[in-house]
Amino acid sequence: MSTAKGGGADAGGSGPLCLVTGATGYIGGRLVPELLAAGFRVRALARSPGRLRDHPWAGEVEVVKGDVTDPASLGAAMEGVDIAYYLVHALTTGPGFERTDREAARVFGERARAADVRRLVYLGGLAPAGVPERELSPHLRSRAEVGRILLDSGVPTAALRAAVIIGSGSASFEMLRYLTERLPVMVTPSWVHTRVQPVAVRDVLRALIAAGRMPAEVSRTFDLGGPEVLTYREMMLRYARIAGLPRRLILPVPVLTPGLSSHWVGLVTPVPAGIARPLTESLRHEVVCREHDIERYLPEGSPLLGFDEAVRLALRRIHQAQVATRWSSASVPGAPSDPLPTDPGWAGGSLYTDRRERVVSASPEALWRVVEGIGGVHGWYSVPLAWTVRGLLDRLVGGVGLRRGRRDAARLRVGESLDFWRVEELEPGRLLRLRAEMRLPGLAWLEMRVDADERGRTRYRQRALFHPHGLLGHLYWWSVSPFHALVFGGMARNIARAAARATPDGRHGPGGRRGPGTATGRGRRYRLPALTRRSRRPRPR
Repeated sequence: MSTAKGGGADAGGSGPLCLVTGATGYIGGRLVPELLAAGFRVRALARSPGRLRDHPWAGEVEVVKGDVTDPASLGAAMEGVDIAYYLVHALTTGPGFERTDREAARVFGERARAADVRRLVYLGGLAPAGVPERELSPHLRSRAEVGRILLDSGVPTAALRAAVIIGSGSASFEMLRYLTERLPVMVTPSWVHTRVQPVAVRDVLRALIAAGRMPAEVSRTFDLGGPEVLTYREMMLRYARIAGLPRRLILPVPVLTPGLSSHWVGLVTPVPAGIARPLTESLRHEVVCREHDIERYLPEGSPLLGFDEAVRLALRRIHQAQVATRWSSASVPGAPSDPLPTDPGWAGGSLYTDRRERVVSASPEALWRVVEGIGGVHGWYSVPLAWTVRGLLDRLVGGVGLRRGRRDAARLRVGESLDFWRVEELEPGRLLRLRAEMRLPGLAWLEMRVDADERGRTRYRQRALFHPHGLLGHLYWWSVSPFHALVFGGMARNIARAAARATPDGRHGPGGRRGPGTATGRGRRYRLPALTRRSRRPRPR
């Protein structure tokens, strides 16, 4: 795969040039604007550069196409780089992820040394003290191995090791949040008594920037944790208090294995079992910092955030719709990545299509607000029970289900997740195309367009497309097609109705009017201060 420049700046300026891998992910997407604010130049490496185009900082960085497992594209991306951030892992690629991680780290180190990169910075997981590596979870074992490979690369490396990261949108925080909010009485695994050292995402970003400025003679691992050591039970109880919930009753039992725990977490929270499992496996052992040397390199006068303040900050970001990135920013295991075949004469085989079109008694702007606000708390505008059942079935077969929600209740950007879809294309005011990430015997897309007909009336056009894989894919399409009039026809009809009855600011959907300061968390409704359009724009961190 060759490296190609995408949109954005040419990383001009005089500061050190940083290569950021994983810029489409949770940490990478937050680190880029922090690096820019600190005076660094940034080059972002992505397999799909288009997924970065809608980020607020996209015009200030150089975006290149490449892959950490491809020496040619990675070598080209390393040219002229001073600091290279390794923020990727292959956990979502399946059972062979340890081998993929090992090879990617080796290639990254070799290419960095060949390009005379002066520092590598890596963010891994905090390993328990005194536990043989063979007894660690595959997730932690792989993270530790990647750190060693980079430290042995011949390039000075700062390998940061963090445990539970507390921040709006992080998988660890979402797991803690939903378990606590949804279950007033919990029968929990024994790992709720395991001691961990949580750290605020703000402090993780500060440490990553500080690591890039370390002197050349510093090449080692650094434990990264907040100022408190807590059990998971203590974290849930303190979260409940901060969120204003009644005290939770927590009853640990020893029979829930990590596998069963991950399915339990997947059932209760938006985090699917495939991602929950490494998180829960990592809690089998105590993960507490053995040293705090990283604090010597942090700016003076800015102490690490305590757990309570980190939770308050995360909840404030969520309530104010200022979540910059989410755990679901990265792709999920088994999710399709093929783009929509746009050539009318596409030779890829069968492509089934369900088309719907309606004239709407509303302005194009009002219709677009409904289209861009679809999913999450607004739902899918047709047969809610059918969508809920489809989401549950997807969870049962290891998919992401319908509960991932959305990062922002009103605005979307290319590459982010939306329930069990991902935004593949977005032309504001005109086109929204979603690619399915549910488990299917084929590839599926849902496309919504806003335009005008020959008489100047607002028109809504909708397409559901499916490219079957094998006989099972064809059987799937024909088995569900009798319900399309109800599901997709109802969706088009209700979207048109919602747009027609919308207020000028678009606050009237299928579920009735919602006040300007209402944001719904799964299982809980929050009343927030009114937000201006300007203040609701997502900001870094």
